Amino acid sequence: LPIIAAIGGMVVPVGIYLMLSAGTDFSSGAAIPMATDIAFSLGVLAMLGSRVPISLKIFLTTLAVVDDIGGIIVIAAFYSTHIEAMLIVYALILLGVLFLGSVFKIQSKIFYLLIGTIVWYLFLNSGIHPTIAGVLVAFCIPATPVFPPKKYIQTIRRSIAYFNAEDDELLNRRSILNKDQMDWLKQIESASDKVISPLQELEDSLHPVVNYLIIPIFAFANAGITLWHMDASALVGGIGLAIICGLVLGKFLGIFVFSWLTVKLHLAPMPQYCNWKMMASISMLGGIGFTVSLFIANLSFGSMGAHGLELLNNAKLGIVVGSLLAGVLGFMMLHHFLPKTPCEDSGEC
Repeated sequence: LPIIAAIGGMVVPVGIYLMLSAGTDFSSGAAIPMATDIAFSLGVLAMLGSRVPISLKIFLTTLAVVDDIGGIIVIAAFYSTHIEAMLIVYALILLGVLFLGSVFKIQSKIFYLLIGTIVWYLFLNSGIHPTIAGVLVAFCIPATPVFPPKKYIQTIRRSIAYFNAEDDELLNRRSILNKDQMDWLKQIESASDKVISPLQELEDSLHPVVNYLIIPIFAFANAGITLWHMDASALVGGIGLAIICGLVLGKFLGIFVFSWLTVKLHLAPMPQYCNWKMMASISMLGGIGFTVSLFIANLSFGSMGAHGLELLNNAKLGIVVGSLLAGVLGFMMLHHFLPKTPCEDSGEC
């Protein structure tokens, strides 16, 4: 359901933008309103706490991830420069090595980070936008751990049992460990590495860095909007209006209508504890484009000279206003349509 909804949330905004920009000099920015910002949209849901069904959070998260992948594919296909075929071949060979590492259950994070960095560098210099490398490398990192939790617990209990049999006085000393003690601790360390998949451990390690450092830097670096002598008509015509309509109207219609058709055609079920009013609210929330939209706007107009800078500035203003409108409307709709207590407890859904 979220995959088909994401496709609708990309196709309809692009279609609306192209209709409003037909024959203009800013039609090349059609991909700008197709993005949904994961961090900001989930941030709005977090403000509503436990009133939001878990299934609705999963729906929005999956939709935003698919949306981002679609945006990255568009970036790779339409915003790449001259292609260096041999560098792509080398990158694909290394991706093959990463895939084999996943098949043979190599757990070393250094292995995936090191080769993944080289793949990114090769994509950067090949002419294909390097954001595509991040997605391809992520698909090659194992998501399944070697040990199930039960086997891990058995391993550490067995190793701890050896320590329990030791003399208490020796265990209370801070001294050099003997060979047996070293082996028992290494068994625990090895089992700990094997019960968490490399993908999950990397995600957990990178999450705070991305949320509190990378995203703010990315947003500030791309948001630079000059308000000095700004013409208010930029929001009621031209590229600003096209982006606002794409984000607010296009995203809402695309996500909601494609979701409705998918459920009515029995291709997928409705998320648990959800109704169509909630789905409409989430569809509106999908119009928060911000970071990825700003990034695509920079790629579209950043190298077009003085006129391109004017278009870029108006595009950024349209992105901010459109995202703000979608966020506020989505929050108000959710606040009104969600039950006052968690769905699972109230049974109102």
